[in-house]
Amino acid sequence: MPSEGRECVSIHIGQAGAQIGNACWELYCLEHGINQSGFLEDSIDEKKMNSQSLQAFYSESSNGKYVPRAIYIDLEPTVLDEIRTGQFSGLFHPDQIISGKEDAANNYARGHYTIGKELIDTVLERIRKQAESCMGLQGFLVFHSFGGGTGSGFSSLLMERLSVEYGKKSKLEFSIYPAPQVSTAVVEPYNSILTTHCTLEHSDCSFMVDNEAIYDICRRNLNVECPSYVNLNRLIAQIVSSITASLRFDGALNVDLTEFQTNLVPYPRIHFPLATYAPVISAEKVTFK
Repeated sequence: MPSEGRECVSIHIGQAGAQIGNACWELYCLEHGINQSGFLEDSIDEKKMNSQSLQAFYSESSNGKYVPRAIYIDLEPTVLDEIRTGQFSGLFHPDQIISGKEDAANNYARGHYTIGKELIDTVLERIRKQAESCMGLQGFLVFHSFGGGTGSGFSSLLMERLSVEYGKKSKLEFSIYPAPQVSTAVVEPYNSILTTHCTLEHSDCSFMVDNEAIYDICRRNLNVECPSYVNLNRLIAQIVSSITASLRFDGALNVDLTEFQTNLVPYPRIHFPLATYAPVISAEKVTFK
């Protein structure tokens, strides 16, 4: 069971990281019985609710509101503006959503060296505030893609800085790896190689997600003819929720982030476990299984 002071901070970087973050926090809120404004649903008896398990991923404000321990970062504001004005806008504090003025244009160097450098100190300051609100920070969950400019360039810059400032804290990655059939930019292979090289020393465990495989699952198992990113992200959220369930609820295995390393990583540099999820059943077929 998560003891007091075992908090995790989630960091969502770039468009992919932010949109997966939306799907994940929507699902976490459903699982914990928290509404869109951050308050526990009236139908749930608060005494039965294990408030300690909520503390791992949520901080409680003085008026009883639960705020996700999360930071959203993008170098351009479009995607994050959707969060600021969307259905879960009441869940996050405005300081948790950080956007720049121009995007990295799928360019690793812009995300890491030029535009990213202007934003990094602000981001680290906001992360420091999140860390200070924790009784005992376990580590960070970093959500990003390897193909985009922000997801690759800015992520590797941030991981390097986190290693310097929070040396012993665990860092788990949930990464969207580029697939040849589902490519949004011609430079994705370069971005992914550069960011893999940079983050190899700074990440403790990295869960890879392949868009192409998830497209196939949506078509084959869920009968979605033309899957959108919303479909993909909801499926990824189910996987992330299953992986982090032991951090958020009472469990015997993988109760903290260091246990993920102990149980899944044979050598420090070989830290890429394959996430598999079954069964994936569509809503129409669920009554027949």
